[in-house]
Amino acid sequence: MAHLTGLSQSFLSMLESGARRLTNIDKIIDFLTGLDTPADLAPLPLPMKSARRAREEPSNPLAGELDPSLPWTSSRMVAALNDAVGGGSVERRKFLTVSGFALTAFVHHWGAEEAEPLMRAGHGSRISNSLLEKLQGTTDELRIMDASAGSGTLTQMGRAHLELLKLIIKQSSYNEVTGRTLAAIVADTATQTGWFAFDSGQHDEAQRYFLAAVRAAKASGDIRLGAGALSYMAIHGYSTGAPQDAVTAARAAREKVKGISTPFLEAMLLTRQARGHAKLGERQATLAALGHAAELCAQGRSENDPSWLYWINEGEIHGQAGSSHLDLGDPQRAVDSLTRAREALNPTDLRTRGLILARAATALIRGGEAEAGVTTAHTAIDMAEQLNSARLTDHIHDVIDELSPVNHKSYARDLLERAAAMTG
Repeated sequence: MAHLTGLSQSFLSMLESGARRLTNIDKIIDFLTGLDTPADLAPLPLPMKSARRAREEPSNPLAGELDPSLPWTSSRMVAALNDAVGGGSVERRKFLTVSGFALTAFVHHWGAEEAEPLMRAGHGSRISNSLLEKLQGTTDELRIMDASAGSGTLTQMGRAHLELLKLIIKQSSYNEVTGRTLAAIVADTATQTGWFAFDSGQHDEAQRYFLAAVRAAKASGDIRLGAGALSYMAIHGYSTGAPQDAVTAARAAREKVKGISTPFLEAMLLTRQARGHAKLGERQATLAALGHAAELCAQGRSENDPSWLYWINEGEIHGQAGSSHLDLGDPQRAVDSLTRAREALNPTDLRTRGLILARAATALIRGGEAEAGVTTAHTAIDMAEQLNSARLTDHIHDVIDELSPVNHKSYARDLLERAAAMTG
C-alpha cells in the first residue's frame, strides 16, 4: 500500500487503526490515485492518467508482454521468452530494470493468476519423451559447467538452447502434459541463462530471463521452478542496490512453497531474504532468517526438494551468513561463518569457494587483520584465474578497495599488482 500511494507505512497503519485521519487534500489525492480510483467516483482533481493506464505506457518497465496484469496465457509466455532472447543484438537492446512496486505487482500476479495450459495440436512433429529428456539434460550440463568453471560463454549457449526450445514450442505438436514438461524445461533454462548473464555482469539482461522464467514456471504448474526464478531475482535485488526487492521476491516464493515440504528450497530462499535484510541494516530480521534457514537445512533433503537444488548444504548456509554479517558491520562473525563455509562447501563448486575467499579477505581487512586478508585474497585470485566469472572479479575489486590504508605495505603492493594484471 505504501508503494501504491506514496504514504508511509507508519501513517497507513495509523489510518487503519483509527489513530489518524486523512484530511490533507494532497494526501487524499495521492491515496485515491495510488488505488487507481476512477476519477468519476471521486469529486476531486485526480490526475487524468490513472495508475492502470500508466502501467500501459511504454515508459513503464512492465509495459507490453511482461505486464503482470495481462492474462498469463501461453502466447504471453512465449512473448516474454522472445523478449529475453530475441529482438535484435544484445548490444543495441535496451533492458529496463523491474523494481519496487512493479516487481511487487509481478510477483503478486505470479502467485494469484491462473495460467493457460501450454499445448499445440495439428501440424508439426510430436515431441517424444526422449527429446524432452535430452533437452533437460542439456540444461543440467550447462548448470554443472557453470558451477565448476564460471559463466564464461554459457550465456550464449543458454540463449541458443532457449531459441531451440522456443522453436519447438511454436512448431511442434504436443498435449497438455507434454506442454507442462516443455514449459518446465524453458523455466529452468531461462533461470540458468539469466544467472549466466548475471555472473557475467549483464545485470539488466539477466532480469529479462528471470521474468520470462517466472511466466514459463507458471505454465509448467511447478511452483518450485517459479520460486527458483524468484530466488535469483532476489540475488539481483540485493546485488544491484535494491535489497527490498530481494526481501519481496524471497518472501513471495516462500509463501507459495510453504506446506509442500521442501526444507532445502525454503532454506535457500531464507538466505536470499536474509541478504536483503542485511543490506537494509535489519539485524534482527537477518538473524531470524538465517537461524530458520540453518534449522531447515539440518532436517535434510526432502523428496519434494527439486533436483536442480543439489548445491544447497551447510556450507552454503554458512557462506550466506558470513556475507550477511559483513553487510551488518560485524567482520569477526563474518570471518567465523566464512571459515566454516569453506570447510563444508562442495569441493567441485570452485566459484562459490572463490567468492567465499574474497569475502573472507574483506572481512579480515575490516577486522584489522590486513596481512591475513591479503594472504586470503591471493588464494581467491588463484581461484579466479581458473574461472571466468565477472562477479568473482568484482569481489576481488572490493577487497582491493579495502586496502587503501595499508597500500604502503609490501604485501599489499604485491596483491594490487597481481589484481591489476588479472583484470587489466
